[in-house]
Amino acid sequence: MIAEVLDVAVRLVVIVAVFLVLPLVAGQMEHKVMAHMQARLGPMYAGGFHGWAQLIADGVKFMQKEQVIPAAADRRVFTLAPGVALVPYLLVMVVIPVGPGLVGVDLDAGLFFVLAVMGVGVLGSIMAGWSSGNKYSVLGGVRSAAQLMSYELPLVLAASSVAMAAGTLSLPGIVAAWQWWWLPWQAIGGVVFFVAGLAELRRPPFDMPIADSELIMGPMTEYTGIRFALFMLAEYAGIIVVSALTSVLFLGGWHGPLLPGPVWMLIKVFLLVFVVIWLRVSYPRLREDQLQRLAWVGLVPLALVQLALTGVVRVIAG
Repeated sequence: MIAEVLDVAVRLVVIVAVFLVLPLVAGQMEHKVMAHMQARLGPMYAGGFHGWAQLIADGVKFMQKEQVIPAAADRRVFTLAPGVALVPYLLVMVVIPVGPGLVGVDLDAGLFFVLAVMGVGVLGSIMAGWSSGNKYSVLGGVRSAAQLMSYELPLVLAASSVAMAAGTLSLPGIVAAWQWWWLPWQAIGGVVFFVAGLAELRRPPFDMPIADSELIMGPMTEYTGIRFALFMLAEYAGIIVVSALTSVLFLGGWHGPLLPGPVWMLIKVFLLVFVVIWLRVSYPRLREDQLQRLAWVGLVPLALVQLALTGVVRVIAG
């Protein structure tokens, strides 16, 4: 009994540590990659060598800012919103495997759990927008809801293709069933899943709900200090989660030559994080109509094609 309790405690500590560290590493990585790609000098100075203390400086800045709640805001919902945006990604990390047997909890319906919980995260933006008592925040929250509804379908269809190929909803089971030839076989679904995941995170070029030039940060317009920092942490945690899920479902997770499985998992995750940052600095924001057209005219048909292809191959091979 004591051994089981210790095992659960160690797993929880490791998951929380990973949840707190990896998003910060992704944030620091974004500072540096954008500094190089866009010749930004500011992030390269804090702390001296290569601006190593930029993230620390940002943290101190957020801690020093006053915690302001607008007079017209619903104080309880306004206060809860950052936590609602952040906690779902912690729950998702519990079921993502990083190596053989290295997973917080191996759920038989792990993929279903992940897709269901990730959809809860957008409620944080909707709550923030509605409770702020600000028309720009409300518009940002409505855009967030519309974006989730549009991109949840291609995300689920692409993930369903992998589950069909592996014959299981367990994430470790999907990685165990993965073969190298799945890379071309599931390539369409991988692209659809990754793009839809970025859209659900509202990352550029899918950042219409944030739209700082139009909606002044959308749902987060009225947030300051630590509460605003929690929204930023939720964004980077979401990047880690989407990159990890893409690695597990479409890139073989811990599979790879020579290096230990967890090392391969981290390599794949941070290569995808780099792609996320690369897309941010390379493409302008889409218009709202372009966003919806991409989802319904582009990604949904492609996801259906991938689902049909997977079914045909399974029938022929079976």
